[in-house]
Formats: sequence, structure tokens, C-alpha cells
Amino acid sequence: MDVRHLALLRELADRGSLAAVAAAGHRTPSAVSQQLRTAERAAGMALVEHSGRGVRLTEAGLLLARGGAEVAAALARVDAAWDAFRGGASGVVSVAALPSAATYLLPRLQQLLEGTALELRCSDDDLAEADFAHLAADHDLVIAHSVTDDRPAGTDGLTVVPLVVEPLDVALAADHPLAERPWLHARDVVDERWIGVPRGYPFDSVLVAVERATGARLDVRQRVRDNRLVEALVATSRHVAILPRFTTPTGDSGLVLRELRGVRARRHVVAVARPDRAERLAVRTVLDLLQQVAAEVASAD
Repeated sequence: MDVRHLALLRELADRGSLAAVAAAGHRTPSAVSQQLRTAERAAGMALVEHSGRGVRLTEAGLLLARGGAEVAAALARVDAAWDAFRGGASGVVSVAALPSAATYLLPRLQQLLEGTALELRCSDDDLAEADFAHLAADHDLVIAHSVTDDRPAGTDGLTVVPLVVEPLDVALAADHPLAERPWLHARDVVDERWIGVPRGYPFDSVLVAVERATGARLDVRQRVRDNRLVEALVATSRHVAILPRFTTPTGDSGLVLRELRGVRARRHVVAVARPDRAERLAVRTVLDLLQQVAAEVASAD
């Protein structure tokens, strides 16, 4: 079996469509289709089947796609050993990260990489939890999060490295009546007006948990994604929200944070990567530093 065919099937498994595979490889869809037909002739059986307007892998295609991932990881291990033999990690490591975690991880990481042969190429992406896994096809590392599990949804088959568990607190204006309390129980906040996030985003899981624990229906007045906007809306009103502890400003901002009890109110911040990319010496080096930075953040809480 041609390694290039295995790589093609692996890309199709990860990206979901011939058009996406073609765009990622800067090729035309017809060129990708032709390569796929060549792979099927070599295999002696169908590797894809029609599904709606597109195609999906057959059982045989999925088996070979998994093999493609294993071959890519093995080659990456050889490359990593060679890089180590030649003197160490070098090159560009691309990182896609949710902004609220990137804020406390990437600046310190960039400091630690100063003077090394490694360069970060960063992008910020605020997505629903299940969408972060798709970024691993185009980035070496993806910093994602999950409230419900230590593996974000959709990361099966990917390498997931825990970084930090961050509390998610109730944010209130400093003059809000509930701000006088040292912590809040789920039943204390069921009658409040909420600023939420879009459904499917991890912080919304906390509101769902409050509803399940109390049997009440929360009054969510707004659903927005940007934490800075949520902070501004809460600081100037009687609304409350769920915000991450490590990056939410308090004091002069007019906000206070209170621990929420009675429900699970924390998020797992993790690094996600394709197994072959996780084997690269440059990526492993950055991962080690990310874990160091995350430990520093957790110890300072």
C-alpha cells in the first residue's frame, strides 16, 4: 500500500470531505478524486461510498485511514529522534487556542521560548467545545477546554494532554447583594438574571447543571461569546454570569467572583494534537513548557 494513499485516507477521515482535503493540500478536488481512485484500484475494493452530496469512508477505508495515522506517527518519531541527534528542537509550532486560556498560557510560553530555535505561530479561536478537535488538522497544538470531561468532545483518536483545571465562578457587580457572601450555592442564583454563552459552549454546561440541580429554569437574558463583553455587561448591571477565575479582572473592574457550590463548576484546559504531530520534537518541547506554565498558574491561584 502506497504511503501517500494512506495519508489521503487519513486526511479524508479527519476533514470529512474531498473539497476540504483538496483545499488543505492546495489541490483541485478532481486531483484528489483521481488519487482516491488510484488508491481504490491498488486496494482492490471500494474505500469510499456516496453519502448525501459527498462521500464517506467504507469500513476498509477507515481501517486504512487508521493505518495512515499510525504510519504518520512512526515517521514523526523517527524525525524527532533525528532532530535530537542533530542538536535539538527547531522550527515553527502553530498553536490555536481559546482566548480565555491563551491569555494566561501563551505570553509566559513565548517568554520561555525566547532565545531558542523555536517559534510560535498563534491564533485565537472561540468555538463550541466539539469544534476544537477539527483545528488539530491544521495546527500542531490546539488549546481547548471542557466542563463535562477531561477530554473535549470529538477528540477521540487525538492526543490530549491535561494542562490545568480552572474554577468557573459566578461573576457579579461589586455592589450586587449576593457579593457580600463568601461563596454561592446553586440555589442562591436561580432567581438571578444571567448573561450566558451560546448553547454548546462549555460555560453553558454550568447553567444547565444549575437547572438540573435545582429544578428551576434560569432567566438567561443575553448569550454572547466574548468574556470582556460579559464582564462589562455584568459590572454595570444586576446580571450575573459564569466566568473563568484565572483571567477575570476584579477590584477596579467593578466585578467580584464567588465560588459556585452544589454543581460541577470547573473546566479542564487541555492541549490537543494529532498523534503524529505530538511526536515532533518541537511540539513535545512546547508541550513540556505549556505544562510548566500551567503548573505555575495553578500554584498561584
